[in-house]
Amino acid sequence: MRRNYPINIVIGGLFALVIVMGIGRFAYTPILPFMLEAKNFSEKAAGYVASANYFGYLLGALLAGTVKWRKGRKFHLTINLLLNVITTLAMGLTEHHVVWFMLRFISGFSSGLVFVFASSIVMDYLAYYKRLTWSGLFYGGVGIGILLSGLFVPILNHYYSWQGSWIGLGLLAGVFTIFTLMLVKDSPPSKNSEITLTEENVANHHVIVLPWLIASYGCEGIGYIISGTFLVTLVQNIPGLNHIPSLSWVFVGIAAAPSCILWSLAAKRWGHLPTLQLAFALQTVGVILPVFLFNIYGALMGAFLFGATFMGITTLFVAEVRNITPSESSKVISYLTFFYGIGQMIGPAIGGMFITKSGGYGSALVFASSVLLVGMVFLSVAQFKEKKLRKLQIIK
Repeated sequence: MRRNYPINIVIGGLFALVIVMGIGRFAYTPILPFMLEAKNFSEKAAGYVASANYFGYLLGALLAGTVKWRKGRKFHLTINLLLNVITTLAMGLTEHHVVWFMLRFISGFSSGLVFVFASSIVMDYLAYYKRLTWSGLFYGGVGIGILLSGLFVPILNHYYSWQGSWIGLGLLAGVFTIFTLMLVKDSPPSKNSEITLTEENVANHHVIVLPWLIASYGCEGIGYIISGTFLVTLVQNIPGLNHIPSLSWVFVGIAAAPSCILWSLAAKRWGHLPTLQLAFALQTVGVILPVFLFNIYGALMGAFLFGATFMGITTLFVAEVRNITPSESSKVISYLTFFYGIGQMIGPAIGGMFITKSGGYGSALVFASSVLLVGMVFLSVAQFKEKKLRKLQIIK
């Protein structure tokens, strides 16, 4: 049992991300077209409902790293996992837009807390056992959840409508919660074996590099979420895919599930920041591709590139900031996720306004890709300052 201990923690954390991210947060995307079709529910309103979820995520992520959770991370992870499952189920039990706003906000809040708690617990264990490259398996839980929602939503909707899709996925999340609670423990035995930076180097990274990484990750939050929110609804207007729009979400899940492991291996060879630049570039292409190729090929290729990069980018950012601040994992992951959450909160609302004003999705995707390019610029500044800092350390 002891020998298998780190993999148990990783699998438990993986199930947590399936629940609160792959289902709790992203199931809204494949269900949204059916909700729009069944209700008098505009794209603009859909964007605001999505933003309510991301605002909750923002607050949850911030509180996770700033509040002292006296009963331990495992206790609060459990409470918020259950809360997330309940709010997912409840989406299928009401048709009131105001209640949807409230449910999505609470769901986002619990998602933010669970993401930070699960990330810090798993990363602390992997650092203790010197298995940090396994983080890709852990973050692959988001892609697995997306794949499951993309596969199950059309079936559930066919038999039980959009309400049944929410309820069915909520029940599935409830089953996964059992596995998470069985496998996840609160804290690693000790942090004494971690490889840490000197206090001076940590302070330098805090002041010089970390702000640029956070700014870049905030841009990622805006850029990716516009595509993540409206992808399936966009595909519904493309000939050849309009009868199976959730196929695009399946492509996202197929690409996302192994992506975190592959990006972690790439980062081990080339470094986190150069690998992040490549991931940003590919994601930008994936987001903008349906604008220039508004057909089945452009949509599915774009969905695949989007899925192959968005959680890989999260994996690399979290691993990088934890490397430079190893003794403050919960706090730093919380701050990083907070600014990511700001991007996610404003992204769907801005995207919805672009779509409503232009009557199409092209302008929103152009805006999203432009923000991703700005994120690449911020990342380049971080790379430059990181190299300069390392040269100074060598000289000293």
